[in-house]
Amino acid sequence: MPLRLRITRFLDQNHWVLPMICVLGAIALALTTLAIDRRFDYSLVPETITGTATAAQTLLSTTVTAMVTLMTLVLTIMTLAVQLAMEQFSPRIVPALLRDRGNKLSMGLFGGAAAFAFIAATSIDDQNGRVPGLTVVISYLLMLTSLVVLILYISRSGDALRAAGLIDLVGDHLQHEIEKLPRLPDRTQYRPSELILATEPGVIVAIDESRLVRLARDADVLIELCVMMGDFVPAGGPLARIHGDVGRLEVDRVNEAILLGPERTHHDDPVFALTKLVEIATRRIAEDPSTTVQAVDRIHDALRNLAGRELPTGRYTDGDGELRLVIRVLDWDGYVRLAFDEVREAGARIPKVARRLRSALLDLSSVASGGRRKALEQQLRLLDRAADHMPDDRAAEQARTPDVQGIGSGRDLSGS
Repeated sequence: MPLRLRITRFLDQNHWVLPMICVLGAIALALTTLAIDRRFDYSLVPETITGTATAAQTLLSTTVTAMVTLMTLVLTIMTLAVQLAMEQFSPRIVPALLRDRGNKLSMGLFGGAAAFAFIAATSIDDQNGRVPGLTVVISYLLMLTSLVVLILYISRSGDALRAAGLIDLVGDHLQHEIEKLPRLPDRTQYRPSELILATEPGVIVAIDESRLVRLARDADVLIELCVMMGDFVPAGGPLARIHGDVGRLEVDRVNEAILLGPERTHHDDPVFALTKLVEIATRRIAEDPSTTVQAVDRIHDALRNLAGRELPTGRYTDGDGELRLVIRVLDWDGYVRLAFDEVREAGARIPKVARRLRSALLDLSSVASGGRRKALEQQLRLLDRAADHMPDDRAAEQARTPDVQGIGSGRDLSGS
């Protein structure tokens, strides 16, 4: 194995090496600056910058304590990330977390700043008022740099502790290895004259409809998005289809009007919030049906509000009434299927959940318009079909036991 690969593997597998190199480098730097200060008889930097000997020594002593505390913080966050990865995802993610050079460099910076400040503090002669100015100033700079890195590290660690952050970490490693492979001569099957391709991977988190309409009007084309809000788009994947002369369209500005992010957000994406409620409802439905019922309560409330509102069509026109932009959106039937399909399939055989689903569907059917009632009735039929396959004693219990929410009671509400 080449020496370079041996060194790289050694640094990746031994997590203490890089922080230790940083600490040793800081010690060497401190000894060098002290030699420079002695050469200039400790007059290289004036006292107005470093402060008095007593003040500088106090500040450096505090810096040593603070840097040790920051090292403890880094270790704590690393431990939390490892526990989360092992419990919620896979133990195989742990090596990727431990090999993260951001954690190692942060630990090295804090340790190096502590070692540098310790040497600087011990070299101050407060009785004679002798201060190694250059060494003290560099220690101050290391302290300020550590504060900046601390802020960035906390922000980065917050992302790493999320599910999306851990998935992105592994995904980035995968992409790094794939990039080492040679590309095929023609890597895409799409015609550039028809499609606009994504320049980077990500989730659709924002769409500037008005800007896209203006761009389409100026180029006299129709833009049809191939994805909807919240969809993931791989790099090089189809983003929008152009109907018309794409040569007249500013493609870069189209990409700028469609914002990609690492994960979905609630802004302009009610489907995402509904998806999370469904996930909460189905996560531990057998062990904790009460939590499922609470989530169904909020799903019921949201759809009842949605039943009386006009849903977006996804079709946008310019000032002359010409269709310029088509965006894929979820219709009423899609909302109903998203809200109830998974919960119904997972909870139809659990009486408490099934009763709550029935009462919610019956109430929604009473307020929905005729065209929207069909999807709700379909959900009721599917719920009844699942109940028909239940043992007789459980089906009877589901039919006669009152709903704990007080909204309705099992099968006897079907005729009300």
